[in-house]
Amino acid sequence: MDHNYYMGLALAEARKALDRGEVPVGAVVVQEDGEVLASAHNRRETEKDPTAHAEILALRQAAKKLNTWRLDKSILYVTLEPCPMCAGALAQARVKRLVYGAADVRAGAVDSVFHLVEHPSLDHRVEVISGVREEECRLLLQEFFRGLRREAVSRRDGRVDKGARLEIE
Repeated sequence: MDHNYYMGLALAEARKALDRGEVPVGAVVVQEDGEVLASAHNRRETEKDPTAHAEILALRQAAKKLNTWRLDKSILYVTLEPCPMCAGALAQARVKRLVYGAADVRAGAVDSVFHLVEHPSLDHRVEVISGVREEECRLLLQEFFRGLRREAVSRRDGRVDKGARLEIE
């Protein structure tokens, strides 16, 4: 598999999220043979849905396309290390492999904070490859959050809104 190529597709989805004012995270589900099953980007703000993360949306599309919830021959490419909800969904969907770009040192549930997808109590463990096109993924997120901080400063007469930050390595 050409991980750089498929991460490029995920980055294109992340840019769509950025253009829509969403946190720029993109995801792509690919079969082992290279067929792209689904692609999505964050849409929490657009859909007013706390579960509308890129990974969840892409998993839903892939399951619908295959007409099964078992995605055991699938690889999920995502630009940011999944959160606990998304990591749990990967295990529940029996995804074979996760490939992600940037680590999420505050909420990552794969390597950074939690290690959900490889937890010994789970029936299924997801193989993980991290750091693919990491710098591009990280810079896109930093650009977004830098913009939020600038907006927060201008709205609050020079005081930064501490809620408008995300630490990305």
